Amino acid sequence: MRPTQPRFAVWRILPFWGGLLLALLVGIHFGAVKLSLSEIWQGLTGAAAGAQIETILWQIRLPRVVLAACVGAGLAIAGAAFQGVFRNPLADPFVIGASSGAALGATLALLCLAGSVTVITSTGQVPWLILAAFGGAMLIVGAVFVIASLSKLGRSAPLLTLILAGMALSSFTGALVSLIMFLNHEMLNTIFNWLLGSFSGRHWNEIAIAGPVILVSGGLLWMLSRPLDLLSFGDETAMSLGLPSGKVRLLILAAATLCTAACVSVSGVIGFLGLMAPHMTRILLGPRHGLLIPGSALLGATLLVIADTLARTVIAPTEIPVGVVTALMGCPFFLFLLISRGRQTM
Repeated sequence: MRPTQPRFAVWRILPFWGGLLLALLVGIHFGAVKLSLSEIWQGLTGAAAGAQIETILWQIRLPRVVLAACVGAGLAIAGAAFQGVFRNPLADPFVIGASSGAALGATLALLCLAGSVTVITSTGQVPWLILAAFGGAMLIVGAVFVIASLSKLGRSAPLLTLILAGMALSSFTGALVSLIMFLNHEMLNTIFNWLLGSFSGRHWNEIAIAGPVILVSGGLLWMLSRPLDLLSFGDETAMSLGLPSGKVRLLILAAATLCTAACVSVSGVIGFLGLMAPHMTRILLGPRHGLLIPGSALLGATLLVIADTLARTVIAPTEIPVGVVTALMGCPFFLFLLISRGRQTM
C-alpha cells in the first residue's frame, strides 16, 4: 500500500510557535535584572529604554535565549531523524553516541587550540570546534551503525544492540575525555564546565557560525521527511517504492550528525532533549515527519530556553549547568519510556 502524503497543516503547529514566543519572553524577563514587558518592547524597537537596558537585552539576554533556542531546535530535529532512520524510539543524539563523540572531538580541539572556550569563540575559531565535533560524532555513530549491522538477525538490526552499542561507546568516549582531563590539569575546569553544557558567556558570534549549520542541516532533514516516512515502513517497502534506502540513510545520518555537532560545539553536552521533544511532539502531532520535524524543533527550542532560564535563576547568583537540568528532566522521561515499551512487548 502506498503511504499517504503528509499534510503540512500550519495551524497545528501554531500553539508551538506561541509556546516558544512565551518561553523567549520569560527567558528575557528573568535574570539578575528583571526586564518588564515594556522595557523589552522599547529595547527591541529602539525606543528610549536606557543604555543599561539595551546592553542587558542585546548583549546578554537575547544572544543567550536565541542560541538556546537554536541548539534546542537542532538537537530535537537530530533526535527525530535518528529515531526515524533507526526505527527506534529510544534513539537520540545522546543515547546513540553522537553527542559524546562530538564532545570527544571538541575536547581534542580545545586541547590542540590550548585556550578557553571564550577565547576560542571570540577569535572566530568555532568552525574548528564544529569540524572536530562533527568528526568525532561521525566516528561514533558510524561505529554504532556497523556494530548494529554486524549483529543483525535476518534483515532487521536488533534495537537493543543499537542502544547498548551507543551507550557502550558513549562510556568509552567519556573515559577518553576523563583521561584527557586527568592529563591536562590546567584545562580541567574549562573542559569540565563545557562538558556539563552551558550558555554562559555565549554571544552573537556563536549564533552566526553554528546557526546556519543547524538551519541548513535541519532544513535538509525536513526536506527528507518523506524518505524518513518510507524508511519507517522498513527497507523492503521503501526500496519497492523506489527509495535508495542505503544512500538516503547515510545522507540522513550525516545531516543529523552535523546538526548535533554544531549544537555540541557551542553549548557542550546537553542530553535527553533529542529524546523528549520528538516523543512529546509525536504524541501531539502524529508520526509524519513533515509535521514531526518542525514541531520537534519548536518544542525542543522551547524546552531548552525554559531549562536555561531555570539553570540561571533557581539558585541565583550561582548558575547550574543547563546539561544538569535537562538530565534531571530527561532521565525520568527515559525510564518511563523504557517501562512503557517493556509493557507493550510483554
